[in-house]
Amino acid sequence: METLYGLHPVEEALRSGTRRFDHVCVARERLQHGDAKRLEEMIALCRAAGVKVRTEPRDALTQLAGTAAHQGVVAIVSERDFLGVEDLLKGTEPRLVLALDGIEDPQNLGALLRTAEGAGVDGVLLTERRSAPLSAVAIKASAGAAEHLRLARVVNLVRALEMLKERNLWCVGLDERGTQDYDSYDFTTNTVLVLGREGAGLHDLVRKTCDHLLRIPMAGRVDSLNVSAAGAVVLFEVARQRRSRPAVIASRPPKPKKGLGS
Repeated sequence: METLYGLHPVEEALRSGTRRFDHVCVARERLQHGDAKRLEEMIALCRAAGVKVRTEPRDALTQLAGTAAHQGVVAIVSERDFLGVEDLLKGTEPRLVLALDGIEDPQNLGALLRTAEGAGVDGVLLTERRSAPLSAVAIKASAGAAEHLRLARVVNLVRALEMLKERNLWCVGLDERGTQDYDSYDFTTNTVLVLGREGAGLHDLVRKTCDHLLRIPMAGRVDSLNVSAAGAVVLFEVARQRRSRPAVIASRPPKPKKGLGS
């Protein structure tokens, strides 16, 4: 079991049904304040779902959550189940998958998951190593949006991207060394958008696996955006294009077969 804290994360976990709840703790002091309406609504959601609610001193919740930023609610829930890569492809075309290549800051991870859910991403691909875990901090930063996303976690991102390419997705990396502006690319086909690490960007093998490398042109003296801001810019460009243009599902050319002398 693990903890979730904050009104939005606990509410969205209740609504999504992705977690098994043991119980929810509510700060006694918050219930005694005049602004307790949101907390009471969350308690009503718990009762409707058959989840036990306990009232505890605020300090007890702070100790349980490991932070004072719990907004008077902490839930004890099961760990999140991750899907397989192919599970991200369920649904209608054109598909949109977000792949995160070693995002290490849980605040950035949460912000990207919130953007992904708002932009209509079909699934998110996370790496097991050298990346921020899907912690209570990241889930709170996502305002609970992470609870509504299909998430897969893999050891080898390059292998996962190759699998997605075999399923007719075009692999598009965001990189300041890219030669094409992001808003000139046609996102109305099956796409996996790959975002790299804070500061360092995409790993070399991941970059080489991408079919296209796009950049965000910068008008000022700073040469790049924070990864969560950059992800928001591109993901909502994808959403804009898909609202305004008909989808064109372009098939990928088959891989050349290796023969003698190759």
